[in-house]
Amino acid sequence: MQLSGGLRGGGGGLGGLPLEPREEIGRTLVRHFLTLRERNGQFTALMRVGATDPAVADRTQSVLRDQLIPMARRLGHEPEQAQAALCVSTVLGLALTRYAPRFPASMALGMEEIVDWLGPTIQRYLTAPTP
Repeated sequence: MQLSGGLRGGGGGLGGLPLEPREEIGRTLVRHFLTLRERNGQFTALMRVGATDPAVADRTQSVLRDQLIPMARRLGHEPEQAQAALCVSTVLGLALTRYAPRFPASMALGMEEIVDWLGPTIQRYLTAPTP
């Protein structure tokens, strides 16, 4: 799940996302993911392959070390790997239920409704002190 467009290949990642206002970065990330997903018809297939293909799995894991953690550092936080992993698991959980088996309740949610639900959670994972 490279948050810049696809699972394989490069891209700008999260480096170009606006970090202001800082209290909105969670919402910005969720909206960014949903926008990319809507443009990338291959995402569902790549998500399934990522569970078994080591190269795709490594690319997915790079989201933690190459995108989320550096972005959180730009926010002035030093996140743990666990915090970044929680961000990715939240977004992938939504993606799994919305785009793979297409759960009706997940499919019924509009983009801004998802942003409203998940944005504060992602925000807390990236900026809250470790419990």
